[in-house]
Amino acid sequence: MTLYPDGLGVDLSGRHAVVTGAGGGIGSGCALALARAGASLTLVDISRDAAERVCSEVLSLGGRASVAQADVRDAKQVAAAMSSAAENAPLDILVNTAGVNRTGPTLEQSPDEFRFVVDTNLMGTYHVCRAFAAEVLPRGGTASIVNMSSQMGSVGYPGRAAYCASKHAVDGLTKALAVEWAPKGIRVNSVAPTFVDTPLTRPMFEDKAFREDVLRRIPMGRIGTVDEVVAAVLFLVSSAASLITGEVLRVDGGWAAW
Repeated sequence: MTLYPDGLGVDLSGRHAVVTGAGGGIGSGCALALARAGASLTLVDISRDAAERVCSEVLSLGGRASVAQADVRDAKQVAAAMSSAAENAPLDILVNTAGVNRTGPTLEQSPDEFRFVVDTNLMGTYHVCRAFAAEVLPRGGTASIVNMSSQMGSVGYPGRAAYCASKHAVDGLTKALAVEWAPKGIRVNSVAPTFVDTPLTRPMFEDKAFREDVLRRIPMGRIGTVDEVVAAVLFLVSSAASLITGEVLRVDGGWAAW
């Protein structure tokens, strides 16, 4: 059960949100919270089945949602998905959670694996932001983008060169787009979580040494929850953050403060 069944007090009634990576742990958490806050949704994922499952959950809550399948690495697929979303209702919110990780020593990781991570995390974020803005800017008005970064966008970690590089770049892209689009009414921020408890990360923590190392690096002494990341996203897309753009909001228990 979510900690924020009421959408954290945020009212997004009448607003239309696009969520990429909507079938994943953080993506689905964001989608359900946005629905509880009153937003209608377009759920984008490379897996239509995963997006459809989340769509069913949104509908069971009495929310409104549709699905658009797209691989964020493919600019044409992304543009088509965003155009389809805009046909349903004008776009107001974008939450970019689509992302991947491939770990391992740099000398053992192939250039293709490195490129896959960068193409998904960085180029995917770029494609989606660009397609969203292309739909929003001609009509005018205001909109909010939240990109999903990571504490690894501020620090390094062994065996995560590709991921760290991609998330450092996402934060740079966020700031550049914020400056470019602020005069046109689009706010652009990113949320940077620490390790979060999801079905994808749980197997990592079966490695006792890895878990101990992670917890040692987090001053608060625990991994994060999806709800804690969702709370930051809801804040940034809300009117309470109307003067905030170009920021990286870390939800990392103090990791990057060392």
